[in-house]
Amino acid sequence: MKKKLVNLDNKSIKEIELNDEIFGIKVMPDIIHQFIRYQNAKSRQGSHKTKSRSEINGRAKKPFSQKGTGNARQGSSKPPHFRGGATSMGPVNRDHSFNLNKKEKKLAIKSALSSKISEDNIIFIESLSVGSHKTKSLAKQLEKFKFNSALFVYSNDEVDQNFKKASNNLPRISLLNQKGINVRDIITYEKIFIEEKSISKISERLL
Repeated sequence: MKKKLVNLDNKSIKEIELNDEIFGIKVMPDIIHQFIRYQNAKSRQGSHKTKSRSEINGRAKKPFSQKGTGNARQGSSKPPHFRGGATSMGPVNRDHSFNLNKKEKKLAIKSALSSKISEDNIIFIESLSVGSHKTKSLAKQLEKFKFNSALFVYSNDEVDQNFKKASNNLPRISLLNQKGINVRDIITYEKIFIEEKSISKISERLL
């Protein structure tokens, strides 16, 4: 598969060859959905907690005599039906995450990338280096791409600082290292900009 490589002014530089096993596979919505569930479950805090009978402050002594009061017999003031009592079958601290195997994870990312590229929503960009840290000048350049939201995937350990500073004040724009590319971000943003150097690294990781 061949795609255009452009610069930040949306001018074509050359054509690049993409691996069809990554960017051209059959889209599998169920795998994409499963990966998003996996990400959402992993990010859940799971710290919700209510007190059980053993944790309630109070006495385990009988609140009143077994007989002669006209009330139902009670063995303690800690049961759920008493004011200040325990919660019956309440939530406890837990880990909501579940596992996906490596093949499923890779397949989900490849499906998401293939889905985006079929919609012509992945733009391969020569470099994210800009000469100025001014937001206004970067905004003017990015207007040529016409998008509502965008994710910029960079290749190095650190993104170009001018680009980072200039994009900080632009709404609905995020930066992501190619090591952290994931399904939720790919699906969430309308356009995905992938720096040229990142393509080979993403390919190596997913093959």
